[in-house]
Parts: sequence; structure tokens; C-alpha cells
Amino acid sequence: MTTTAPTDRAVPNPPSRDFDVTEAFYRAFGFETQFRDEGWMILTRGALQLEFFPAPDLDPLSSSFMCCLRVADVDALYDAIHGSGVREGTTGMPRLHPVRMQEWGLRAGYLVDPDGTQLTLIEQRG
Repeated sequence: MTTTAPTDRAVPNPPSRDFDVTEAFYRAFGFETQFRDEGWMILTRGALQLEFFPAPDLDPLSSSFMCCLRVADVDALYDAIHGSGVREGTTGMPRLHPVRMQEWGLRAGYLVDPDGTQLTLIEQRG
């Protein structure tokens, strides 16, 4: 008899100054709420999962939180985010940086969320 072992994984834990604002922002481009109470919120989009913690005093301009989202179709994710009203730009929050071939060999773009967290949107190969 063969048993399937659970898949190991890591889940990013970005901060949120306001769960209502964070939830609405991510829902606009396809994330769904899996869990929420006053101390934790889990949002998913397909196999992507983000688990937010409350940080009401966070200064988004000095935030150094980052994570990578590796997806099969980075253009579809980028288009969904852009279609939700997030603008391309180099300043302000939230903002998008276009998907392009990176010097490190993969296509990627960037999303900076309302709390200053940078999410690198990376095209997953194979």
C-alpha cells in the first residue's frame, strides 16, 4: 500500500494595518477568505496562500516585508491585479511594476500592497 506524504510548504505572513482593507484589496483580484478572526487572516487564490497578522502601527513607507508568488501564468495574475484598479508606477501604494524578463532569468513583476509589502510575481517554469 502506497501512502502519500503531505507536501511541505512555506506560507508568507505579511502584515496588515486593517484586515478589512487588506481583505478587500486582495479579493478584488481573486483571493478568497479562508479564515479570519481578530488576530489572523488567511487568504487564498488557487494554490496561493497568504496569512496576515495585524500590524495597526506599521508604517508602510518603511516596511521591509517581502514574499514571492510563483505562478504558472504570471500574465494572468498581473492582468487580474491591474484590472482591479492597481496602477503601474514607481511610487505610491498600492502599485504594480510590469512583468518583464529579469536579469536572473525568469519573467517577473512586482506588486506593492497597501501596507508596503512587496510581492514578487514570478513565472513558474515547468
